Amino acid sequence: MRVLLAEDDLRLAALLEQSLAEAGWDVEVVHDGRSAYGRALPDGLPYDVLLLDWMLPELDGVTVCRRLRDLGVTTPVLMLTARSAVPDRIQGLDAGADDYLAKPFDLDELLARLRALHRRSSYDLLEVVVVGDLVVDAAARRVMRGETEIDLSTREFDILHLLAVNSGRVVSRYTILDEVWDGETDLRSNVIDVYLASIRSKIDRPFGTSTITTVRGAGYRLER
Repeated sequence: MRVLLAEDDLRLAALLEQSLAEAGWDVEVVHDGRSAYGRALPDGLPYDVLLLDWMLPELDGVTVCRRLRDLGVTTPVLMLTARSAVPDRIQGLDAGADDYLAKPFDLDELLARLRALHRRSSYDLLEVVVVGDLVVDAAARRVMRGETEIDLSTREFDILHLLAVNSGRVVSRYTILDEVWDGETDLRSNVIDVYLASIRSKIDRPFGTSTITTVRGAGYRLER
């Protein structure tokens, strides 16, 4: 998952960059609104979430968000600000922000809100993911291999959908824990391995195929 962080407080930016990286996010940091706007334009690198401070130099976060929305950029935006009055929140949301977090904030809450925004956008944009003859339907929460419907548990489905949305790319264990368990499970446990073994036994083994690859030391990849 890729996040663009726009924060002019250098100490806070460094803290957030480290925390997001430790949570499995690929983070790019800028310190002014003009840079944030340029990075998030449609012809640039795609981001999963934009994390914008309100009081950015050159262009404030609300202006950046409004201009991006005017261009049709739909990337979820979480606005950070010390301004907590109701009219300020309304202004930010009316500019196109998806969520709003007032400073000072709890880091765990910030991470949870980012995960929620990413999940919401993933399901909205890719309701049906097709990888070969494997079909993952997020809206109906159904999985098909060819003409055969496959029954998965809730967490098995969430893991498979996460891998399918990112097919061809490695998804780290950190990312799976953040997305599926909200970071509540101890990374040292083998719970992910247990679930992956169960998913493979349902979507691959009966069909004589191998879809999910374990990339040792990095994570898992659903092959296209």
